[in-house]
Amino acid sequence: MKFTELGLNESLLKAVKDQGYDTPTPIQAQAIPLVIDGKDVLAAAQTGTGKTAGFTLPLLERLSQTSPHMKKKQIRVLVLTPTRELAAQVADSIKTYGKYMHYKSMVIFGGVGINPQFAALKKGVDIVIATPGRLLDIANQDGIDFSAVECLVLDEADRMLDMGFIHDIKKLMKMMPQHKQTLLFSATFSREIKTLAAGLLKNPVLVEVARENSTAGKISQVVHYVDKGRKRELLSQLIKAGEWKQVLVFTRTKHGANKLTKQLEEYGITAAAIHGNKSQGARTKALASFKANEIRVLVATDIAARGIDIDQLPHVVNYELPNVPEDYVHRIGRTGRAGSKGEAVSLVCVDEHELLRNIEKFIKAKINNVVIEAFIPDPSIEAEPIQNGRGGGNNRGRGGNSRGNGGNRNKPEGQKRKRTKSKPQGEAPQENKTPENKRKKPRNPAAEKIGSRLQEKLDNLDKRDNRNRRK
Repeated sequence: MKFTELGLNESLLKAVKDQGYDTPTPIQAQAIPLVIDGKDVLAAAQTGTGKTAGFTLPLLERLSQTSPHMKKKQIRVLVLTPTRELAAQVADSIKTYGKYMHYKSMVIFGGVGINPQFAALKKGVDIVIATPGRLLDIANQDGIDFSAVECLVLDEADRMLDMGFIHDIKKLMKMMPQHKQTLLFSATFSREIKTLAAGLLKNPVLVEVARENSTAGKISQVVHYVDKGRKRELLSQLIKAGEWKQVLVFTRTKHGANKLTKQLEEYGITAAAIHGNKSQGARTKALASFKANEIRVLVATDIAARGIDIDQLPHVVNYELPNVPEDYVHRIGRTGRAGSKGEAVSLVCVDEHELLRNIEKFIKAKINNVVIEAFIPDPSIEAEPIQNGRGGGNNRGRGGNSRGNGGNRNKPEGQKRKRTKSKPQGEAPQENKTPENKRKKPRNPAAEKIGSRLQEKLDNLDKRDNRNRRK
């Protein structure tokens, strides 16, 4: 199937061609005709498969078909997103595909002045892309009129539920007309999402183009077991030895993101942090510098997992595993986008073995364990508890800024730990109590080969550094 077969007008087809696209992705091929026909759609697809264009293109087509007389503050299309970064990404998509059309769009989120947003709405806007918190603030001050809304889109709806936006969404829904088209797009498809859809959508068409909760097939996933206190050392070595030029690294907390950024800079690796405590200007600047390859590493909390869209991003690193398995899917979905290959590396300490098991259960796959001899964990270190729960899930996170991102912090890395009986090196602890001398690690020739090559690179890098110091 070609884009020319989907019912899009010539202006949209020209814009699509300008981007070098000819064939739609599966989610686009299925969703675009349904949206043009005015159907309510409940769509789930892997991150990076073109969901955004799957609703922006048909919405622009629908806007071109009618020209109603709009009053001040009225809008025709509303797109709700969980984060500022994702709102900006959707706005860019609308700008890209609608460049040959006549319409007005704007982005509304917190972290910036509210008065310019009031002023823009008074002049009249066709499409609004917003985070729920700031939009509700404006609505409560009579700054926007939803009575003419023709279509509502909930993008990354599961993340909005995670961040506690459900109450804001319900309040906003009460302000909108009952007769409208509603689209719900999501990377994962939980029972909660289906329950939400049942209350918002009317006779929706279900679109699923991949196995539920699966990860993109072209993403190579690897786990390296390592002591918590040596993670930053291993990360810097991986970046240098692999000559990684562009790396997105996820931490569990804002404080951890700031700390790791400073540590990487000390290792001579350019880095910047992006999280909810950063101003919108700082977040935009960091993301722009990363996209332009002006910095090598972007360290982010999960607030950025849904809003970073970088073509051919080669590497994503889970410096700390997320507390919630779904977030793992969204994190690694930043790489391997649009059919390109990507690598997702997870650095797992003894505290996180249970989190890893939950992730593997969720994605229904075993993640490849690659042992690096120089960083085999100390078997005498005992696991310390990590408080479970979604980062910021109990807070509204106005404007896409979830407070308490990632839940509570672990104890400081330098804190002394208790000693315990020896556990198998490089593996998650086993449930049975087989004597130590009878345990055998399953052989994985492919993993051992990868680990051997990586270790050789690390050794060569150390030798080169030693030679440079002697000089």
